[in-house]
Amino acid sequence: MKNTYGKKDKLKSKKSIEELFICGRTITSYPLRLVFLEGEKSLHPKLLTGVSVPKKKVPRAVDRNRIKRLMRESFRLRKTFFLEELTSDCNAMIIFLNKKEVSLDLLNTKMKKLALEFRASIKEKNNEKH
Repeated sequence: MKNTYGKKDKLKSKKSIEELFICGRTITSYPLRLVFLEGEKSLHPKLLTGVSVPKKKVPRAVDRNRIKRLMRESFRLRKTFFLEELTSDCNAMIIFLNKKEVSLDLLNTKMKKLALEFRASIKEKNNEKH
């Protein structure tokens, strides 16, 4: 599998995003929070992901855009970690919680921790169904 994060991998539907925040489950690894919602079972599961940096936390657009770019890069590098235990389609949003910009190294370690917790959560839910 390619380590890409293209248009087909991004969560863009307003309806899906609203449903995600209403019904989704949350995992936090400060300064990142992952809100996710599993969908239907699939032979080839997809993970649609979005990134968000709140304007209240980071008021300058330049800083918000840089943080989002770093978050997307960190996710792209660890996408395979997120997909390993996935058996159904899933929508997810990664939200930045800090007020200050952080390094790519810190984001990488926190993203990996989020991925591990996400996999554990998916695995636990799959075991409950069986």
